[in-house]
Amino acid sequence: MKRSDIKTIAIGCDHAGFAFKQAVVKRLEEHGYTVKDFGTHSADSVDYPDYVHPLCNAVESHQVDTGILLCGSGNGVCMTANKHAGIRAALVWTEEITELARKHNDANVLCIPARFVSEGVALTMVDAFLSTDFEGGRHQKRVDKIAVQQTTR
Repeated sequence: MKRSDIKTIAIGCDHAGFAFKQAVVKRLEEHGYTVKDFGTHSADSVDYPDYVHPLCNAVESHQVDTGILLCGSGNGVCMTANKHAGIRAALVWTEEITELARKHNDANVLCIPARFVSEGVALTMVDAFLSTDFEGGRHQKRVDKIAVQQTTR
């Protein structure tokens, strides 16, 4: 999918990512995207998998075009997201890493560590994620090898 084809974006977070999520949603809506918010909807403590799994199901089933997840370190949401066979979630902390996750790994879910980047950096990474295309070519061969092949006995 070309980045220019993205219209609907899923977003989710835990309590640590809530404040940034609000800023990201505002930015996305200002740029004309439709946002499906999977929560959480406050800074009250929650368990991130409760929000990550529904978001990833929506990405895998093409109900949305891509996803953005936020939590304190970004690790919890990223690990949970990558349990889904059709998800290539990337934990990012700079614009350059975000661009490489798209160009080389065809990341379809962006994971932001809200306690380790500024809001401005988070918004810059979201912009990079949504404007960078996958290069394909030699990278496609590698991406095709990511999914675990199930064996039958």
